[in-house]
Amino acid sequence: MENLVSTSDICTYHEVEYTFISSLNEAGLVELKVVNHTTYIPESELQKLERMIRLHNDLEINIAGIEAITHLLERVEQMQEEMRRLRNRVHT
Repeated sequence: MENLVSTSDICTYHEVEYTFISSLNEAGLVELKVVNHTTYIPESELQKLERMIRLHNDLEINIAGIEAITHLLERVEQMQEEMRRLRNRVHT
């Protein structure tokens, strides 16, 4: 079973409201799991969530802005991967 971290622990540690994390989930930006009426985030999503919390808290970026930034970062990562594949094809 995947390691899960309680959203209440995350909210306490990062000093964010649960509604913020819930809004990220509703926007499809993070995955939440409910086990025995308690909401958790998979450990694999934690780094992504913490980046979004920093964008929100440090730069005061709203959910729509975080969504746009996340989309652009994913697109950059896809392009970098495609460039790596193309370089490998040229060098072989």
